[in-house]
Amino acid sequence: MAASSVVPAQSYAAVVARIARAAQAAGRAPADVTLVAVSKQQPWEAVATVLAAGQRVFGENRVQEAQARWAARREELTLHLIGPLQSNKAADAVAFFDVIETLDREKLARVLANEVQAQGRSPRLYVQVNTGEEPQKAGVIPGAADAFIAAARATYGLEPEGLMCIPPLDEPPGPHFALLAAIAARNGLSKLSMGMSDDFEAAIRFGATSVRVGSAVFGARS
Repeated sequence: MAASSVVPAQSYAAVVARIARAAQAAGRAPADVTLVAVSKQQPWEAVATVLAAGQRVFGENRVQEAQARWAARREELTLHLIGPLQSNKAADAVAFFDVIETLDREKLARVLANEVQAQGRSPRLYVQVNTGEEPQKAGVIPGAADAFIAAARATYGLEPEGLMCIPPLDEPPGPHFALLAAIAARNGLSKLSMGMSDDFEAAIRFGATSVRVGSAVFGARS
């Protein structure tokens, strides 16, 4: 479907309403769940419509794509990096993003720590957990998550604020969300980035503090 000035605005409003209903059904305040609108690869016309409707938090997969899209529009926005981060892009990511959700290995922790020191800028960090232990996906496996979080803190001086996961497509997401919440709780982490277009309401039931929604807001990417 081609992006129009009407459809993304309507879809955005519908997603915001669904988040509010899901939060209320879980006994939570709607304001406790942040919508990260996944703008990666979307045409600017669609993104501009959602921006005009009041959305200020966006997720991007690639550093350079995000810089090209947002560099001239950076004020009053919160930008999340939600795609895998290569170590050689860490300097740009630290300089540009407010939140990096894909910390998943010690080499990256070391490089990020060095860049935080060099730049005097500290993006909020989430550790990505590969809850399904899928070989094609990034993320720390659940059994190694506690040790990795401890190393990020003690060895590299980083303070992750939360966890992120992408459950397997062919499995019910609930057990994966519950697993992520349990890892976060025992490590004293308050933020959970989980849930996408097909399952964000379930994620909210399991305690998501942010949901990453793309196609339900913008429509399928062409």
